[in-house]
Amino acid sequence: MFDYTDQLAVNSIRTLSMDAIQRANSGHPGLPMGAAPMAYVLWSKFLNVNPQTGRKWSNRDRFVLSAGHGSAMLYSLLHLAGYKVSMDDLKNFRQWQSKTPGHPEVDWTDGVEATTGPLGQGIANAVGMAMAEAHLAATYNKPGFDIVDHYTYALNGDGDLMEGVSQEAASLAGKLKLGKLILFYDSNNISLDGDLDKSFIDDIKMRFESYGWQHILVKDGNDLTEIAAAVEQAKAETGKPTIIEVKTIIGYGAEKQGTSAVHGAPLGAEGIEFAKKAYGWDYPEFTVPEAVTERFRQTLNARGEALEQVWNDTFKAYAEKYPELAEQYAKAFEN
Repeated sequence: MFDYTDQLAVNSIRTLSMDAIQRANSGHPGLPMGAAPMAYVLWSKFLNVNPQTGRKWSNRDRFVLSAGHGSAMLYSLLHLAGYKVSMDDLKNFRQWQSKTPGHPEVDWTDGVEATTGPLGQGIANAVGMAMAEAHLAATYNKPGFDIVDHYTYALNGDGDLMEGVSQEAASLAGKLKLGKLILFYDSNNISLDGDLDKSFIDDIKMRFESYGWQHILVKDGNDLTEIAAAVEQAKAETGKPTIIEVKTIIGYGAEKQGTSAVHGAPLGAEGIEFAKKAYGWDYPEFTVPEAVTERFRQTLNARGEALEQVWNDTFKAYAEKYPELAEQYAKAFEN
């Protein structure tokens, strides 16, 4: 299911993130280096979006980076996917007025669905989006016309789950049985404070199951096949939201991987050299191999364009049969 080019793409996300943070001399490399595999699997195999039309396609999937400090990874993904995030934008990471601020900002950077940064907030954002999907589907869908039929995905870390807002929002999501909400939990047992056992003792599986969620554990955060199988299992459960706990190594590949030292500071020139050697990466900084660009075209881009065209054709037929509902729906998304 996955091959050398897929691993090359994962390492492209990692190295672009590392290079951007190093150029800015500011940022958080730990999450991008550890979570790149799960992000790549989601974007390449499952996320239904069309970068060419962006938010104009109302039935696209939504992706929220609740762990907003990992923004370098999101910007790298947006660049690879073909959103309006150029290589120069990546080189201007965290600079004044750049399109790539330290934390994602909606309506500022193409492809960003929610402004995040305060931990836990993005989980609540995602719950709200999933609630909207469920409400709109109940209002506008008719037999043979699933006009509203998309997923909301979010990626969070340990810090997000320490926040009260994550508990309140997750409890509500379970109560509402939001089956099209899937959280990816970057579970690396490290926070800025150090080892997680110093500050956090929650049993995440027990906690989320008590909310009415499905919990799936991925034991190896670098195993693309295991991650993909977890997403398939999550999508098969339509009666409750799912949290996929992915066991990762923060700062994977770095000399100080698995420690808080790689959480929120640039690796330094020698540190980057060490990590790239660990990846077998032999390209200049800010380089994307053509095979990776082509892989995104063949997967995310081709899939999104095809699905949006199918949706447009379906909505046209829907409008002919249910003109008043179609007009209401269109007006709801005019702005």
